[in-house]
Amino acid sequence: MSQLAISQNRVLLLNGSTWEPLSIISVPRAIGLILAEKAIMVEETGRFLRTVRDKFPVPSVIALRAYVNVPRRRAHWSRKGVLVRDKYICVYCGVQPGSIVKNKVLTKSDFSIDHIIPRSRGGRDTWTNTACACASCNHRKGNRTPTEAGLRLRWEPKTPRTSYLVIAVGSGPDAWKRYVEY
Repeated sequence: MSQLAISQNRVLLLNGSTWEPLSIISVPRAIGLILAEKAIMVEETGRFLRTVRDKFPVPSVIALRAYVNVPRRRAHWSRKGVLVRDKYICVYCGVQPGSIVKNKVLTKSDFSIDHIIPRSRGGRDTWTNTACACASCNHRKGNRTPTEAGLRLRWEPKTPRTSYLVIAVGSGPDAWKRYVEY
């Protein structure tokens, strides 16, 4: 099954009033929440679910009518999560997929994880110590700190607020991306 087909069978569920992402649910569950008047449709996919008598727009994003207090979940670090959090933009030079460097169009596979404090110096696999870097900057930095390599961070790497959704939202429809803060 293609990535597009998979993402079209999922719906992003937002919390009431804050519109903070809560979960990714199935289309039938989302339509059930809407029909029970527990949620409202925020974004549509453009597709329809047809019954004998009715036709329902298939949601892409829904929001609960009431706010639900959900305790903060601890962010689980992953390489893919870091790349998605940083939107595949190099933390040092700012290049991104589609940029042309040395007569080559960069793709997502041209980016990797860089440890700000190298692992050989005690740096760990954490959200605040890792960032997306292009191959050129990662090679230039090597086994040094950014200061030692003459590089400057364009932004401070942070722990995402919605860790369990980072990868799913990164691989979901574009409509989801505006509701997630990295």
